[in-house]
Amino acid sequence: MYVQCIAESINIMGTRIGKAMKERDPEPIRLMANEEVADGADFLDLNIGPARKEGPELMPWMVNVTEEITDCPLSLDTTNADALIAGMKAAVNSRNHIMNSISLQPERMEKLIPVAADTGCHVVGLLWGVDGMPRDSNERAAMTVDLTAAMNEAGIPNEKILIDPIATPITLGSEQVMSGLEFMSMLSEIAPGVKSTIGLSNVSNGVSAEKRPYLNRAFLAMLMKYGIWSAIVDTYDYELIKLAHGQMSELLRLVHDIMDENEPDPSTLSPKEMEYYKTTRVLMGKTIFSESWLEL
Repeated sequence: MYVQCIAESINIMGTRIGKAMKERDPEPIRLMANEEVADGADFLDLNIGPARKEGPELMPWMVNVTEEITDCPLSLDTTNADALIAGMKAAVNSRNHIMNSISLQPERMEKLIPVAADTGCHVVGLLWGVDGMPRDSNERAAMTVDLTAAMNEAGIPNEKILIDPIATPITLGSEQVMSGLEFMSMLSEIAPGVKSTIGLSNVSNGVSAEKRPYLNRAFLAMLMKYGIWSAIVDTYDYELIKLAHGQMSELLRLVHDIMDENEPDPSTLSPKEMEYYKTTRVLMGKTIFSESWLEL
């Protein structure tokens, strides 16, 4: 299985990139874009944050800077709807790009769905409604039906829609992690042809930096059991990219066996396999999360 990797590092929150965005200095952005493509990115996420004032000018500038140096498709990522519109309209290759995102908030749907239909881009359907995020897999399913129906009515086919079930930090507990996975197991029946995506590193938010990659990798492996199409990831994590691109099948099989209640004898596992074994059990709620889960 091959998961499309949407590289997350061109982000206004990063010291290196935030300064470049503010000063409209293209070189750090170009350098990072080239690094991420070399590391295996299938898309480049351009995350300008809320960008309330400068968004409609900043996003087209970001699109132009990156399109000038790479053919790698882009993911335009901001909560500023006007910035998304301006960025998509400025893009040369908009049909290959991703609009991130359209949620079930009426004003956002009214503004963005026609633009997504007109440009022919991929579009993230974020499962976030007027009352916030869904509580369980059934609410995710209902939101998916409503969101895809609205997009279909505007002429956006299911194959261009990427449903994001929303990843929540394991520090808040495993219930939402497992609810999202349960929903993923249902998605192909709820909306045939629809693709999927997720902000992978959300699951490890709040965890120490050196431990975050273990959670991200195991969570991706779990999502791959249900055919996750893409994920916003750290492409500087080379093991994660190998996993996403189908080069670590034995570890993937191990994780899926654990999910199927077919657990191996831990004494037979290698140190690397033990990382995935312990982390998968934490994400499933079989082991209570603590910062020392790998040492227990």
